Amino acid sequence: MNVRRINGTQFHQMMDGALHRILAEEQELNALNVFPVADGDTGTNMRLTVQNAMRITPDNVKLCLYLKELSRNMLLSARGNSGVILSQLFKGMYLELARCTAATTEDLRNAFIRAYKVAYDAVTTPVEGTILTVAREGIEGVKSYVTRNMPPDRMMIMYLSEMSRVLERTPEILPVLRESGVVDSGGKGWICLVSGMLEALTGETPPGFVMPQPETPSLNFELFNEDSVFEDGYCTEFILQRMKNHAPVSDFDFGLFTGELEKMGTSVVAVEEGSRVKVHIHAVDPTPVIDLARRYGEFLTFKLENMQLQHSRKDAEKAADRGNSEESGVSGEETDDGRDAMPRTEFAVIAVGAGEEFAEIYRGQGCTDVLDGGPTMSVSAREFLDAVKRVNADHAVLLPNSANVILAAEQAKKLWTDRNTTIHVIPTRSAAEGYFALSMDNPDEKDPVRRAARMEEGAQGVTTITFARAAKAFSHDGKTWNAGERIAFINGTPAFSGEEMETLLREALQAVPDLPDREICAAFRGLQADGEDDETVEEIVSEVLPMADFAILNGGMTAIEWEFGLY
Repeated sequence: MNVRRINGTQFHQMMDGALHRILAEEQELNALNVFPVADGDTGTNMRLTVQNAMRITPDNVKLCLYLKELSRNMLLSARGNSGVILSQLFKGMYLELARCTAATTEDLRNAFIRAYKVAYDAVTTPVEGTILTVAREGIEGVKSYVTRNMPPDRMMIMYLSEMSRVLERTPEILPVLRESGVVDSGGKGWICLVSGMLEALTGETPPGFVMPQPETPSLNFELFNEDSVFEDGYCTEFILQRMKNHAPVSDFDFGLFTGELEKMGTSVVAVEEGSRVKVHIHAVDPTPVIDLARRYGEFLTFKLENMQLQHSRKDAEKAADRGNSEESGVSGEETDDGRDAMPRTEFAVIAVGAGEEFAEIYRGQGCTDVLDGGPTMSVSAREFLDAVKRVNADHAVLLPNSANVILAAEQAKKLWTDRNTTIHVIPTRSAAEGYFALSMDNPDEKDPVRRAARMEEGAQGVTTITFARAAKAFSHDGKTWNAGERIAFINGTPAFSGEEMETLLREALQAVPDLPDREICAAFRGLQADGEDDETVEEIVSEVLPMADFAILNGGMTAIEWEFGLY
């Protein structure tokens, strides 16, 4: 091992190694998840976060420039709580190395220190015994042993060894891990990523492991034919190398160049790095875009995709089997949907849901836009930002509707830079909380801040009861449940179990605080629900809450049988 300083190209190779390892360990990491109902699992979310960021981050020999792009793309692509924390770790590394064209061992040590500090700051209430603890204690335990002449791989070996020791202690720190008999999945995921980076740096790869290649979605050209209406245009992406034999350097003004692009299309993203310009744009006619770019240079890379064909394929996939794309090798691709911005409005609400029936319910309650989170209810910061642009409002309210999406919504708020729109995040943890937030909205309220606050009060006033089958055996608060067992969760905490819906629902309702004061009950039917339960549900709710308004709604949740919201 002769590497003494790590440049951008080498770090890019290390990130390839990290993706290698996380792909190999993805299912094992998912199996460590404590929550027994399948949601956005740690391994999948970490893999999607790295994979999607790597897909759009070009190599750059200068480490600081490479990390700047990687960090930004990871922040936008982060999925689930584990993905958001992972993106913050890399943000911290970039902030520490922002002036380094190549990093020494000491620089790398300081970057790992800065990484955990930034990640801790990003979490409102940091929980010990998680990825945060593993990253912090790992580097703090070895930092004093790092010497000037130590090669980077030696320092990383020490770091990994100490993190592995800390990971084994996570069940002692976090009771929920001890009860389930597992170590923290996020902490192990971070160790996997750093292990992959080390393997790439030293030239070693896991024995017998072949890197899975993401599947390329086959294009069914029958979806676009002579009868099609072409209205979505083309998604155009390229890296332009400015050249002196095309136009003098003084003739290129990045601001004017970007302004011209915005006249030619939508969803314009342009980044200038020295004499190169990276561009993304949606345009019905890409010819003026190409002509403009070639005034100043030639293309290093170029991609042109028919968005009408893409959208037709996605519509066909959703109709055939909604949500299957999340399991494919290209699941979670962070692409704009190309839809035009809505007319300017003062107030808009964006929610996360699952399926068109759910979206219709929310739209009926006044929701402006619904993002389909698929079977795992996983939405990235980039998707939130695209939606905020699309709703085109002075004030945009985000309803994540899942504990696993709240951090992504908050990250989108931090990344938003347009002062003409203010983002409000209401940390809804379920479809029911989002529903009652919408129910409490008062469009006649002139103060948008008070209007959003009223919605948040609506969400906070809800008690949720969720019925689902345990995907695996688990323990909580001294009690053990078996895989396949029907469980009633109250506000996300497992409370009761039993096979008879009638008995279980009655038991769960009686445990709701201030039950006689509840005036409204909304029951969201999930995809796992037995259709014969409708009559039982209505009969029991009417008996226990005879004075409450009651409705059964199609929720579309993949892993859930029923979710009740009582207000």
